[in-house]
Amino acid sequence: MIAACRCTPPPAGDWRRWCSSGGSSSGGGGGGGAGLASSSATCSGRSCGGAGLARSSSSRAGTALPAAVRDDLLRGVDAEHRESVARVVELAQRAADSWAVLHSDFHTPPVVADALMVLQRMADVAGVAWGGYPQAERCRLAVGREEAVEGLAGDPSQLGGVAAVEVTGNFMFDPASHRDFLGACLGTGIERGKVGDIVVRGEQGAQILVAPNLVEHLEAALTQVRTVPVRAAAVALSELQVRAPRVEELSSVESSLRLDAVASAGFRMSRSKMADLIKAGDVRVNWRAAGKASAEVQAGDVVSVAGKGRLEVKAAAMTKKGKHSVQMVRYL
Repeated sequence: MIAACRCTPPPAGDWRRWCSSGGSSSGGGGGGGAGLASSSATCSGRSCGGAGLARSSSSRAGTALPAAVRDDLLRGVDAEHRESVARVVELAQRAADSWAVLHSDFHTPPVVADALMVLQRMADVAGVAWGGYPQAERCRLAVGREEAVEGLAGDPSQLGGVAAVEVTGNFMFDPASHRDFLGACLGTGIERGKVGDIVVRGEQGAQILVAPNLVEHLEAALTQVRTVPVRAAAVALSELQVRAPRVEELSSVESSLRLDAVASAGFRMSRSKMADLIKAGDVRVNWRAAGKASAEVQAGDVVSVAGKGRLEVKAAAMTKKGKHSVQMVRYL
């Protein structure tokens, strides 16, 4: 197997060549890195050929990515998400080495967006986000070799990795919020990353998306939410009772498709106020920091503003007068 040499890591920007290197180890072992080296070579007085690449004398799954390759893969990732995305990269390496499909923790949409961006840079590796139902916000990433993952992208439910627990009790006199149900789950000793969306059902309780291996634990340990005794039991994903999101359809005619112009119309605020929010980093486009107020949006873009929700640009067409007719949907 071709692997990065310890003494001469591949230069920044050369990760595609490193990730896509093929070949087999002298030991003949299978389970190659699918774009990620699973072994390292030590240069003992011999030349390291090929832009810092060397042929390993043995295969060892799970070797960490060289720092230069890892840093190059993570370029452009939001600093707040870097550690989480790095763990997804390491998981993808293990999945490729073992020819398996592995699942990450549940992550928020911005982290998922950054992780999918990085996975696209890795040769022969793919990832699919799935949170238990199509509109889920917190999702797990199923990662592995392209042939194992991409064939299931059309029906992510086949990937597994997400289960549901229904929590029932009489909440008529002591209503519980999303935070209450989350706190009760974490109080049983599980980590936040193992809990996905929580569908609160008013007086009836809630349905909670979790990692499958925690279902039995919650069935035994989750016995109370606030002051209400509860019963937790597994429920099929097909039985989730997710309400359709409340939306408002909007239309606007703008002189340009600048972010500040379109977003100010969609969120009904002044353009100067929207520009201030963009400058403060409170506005994201497709879950990534917007950067500049002058950036243009296009059909399919999702614009979110901290504390004010999000909107989707459904269509943008030029009018006869040279302006832009923009159709939007705001999620309330």
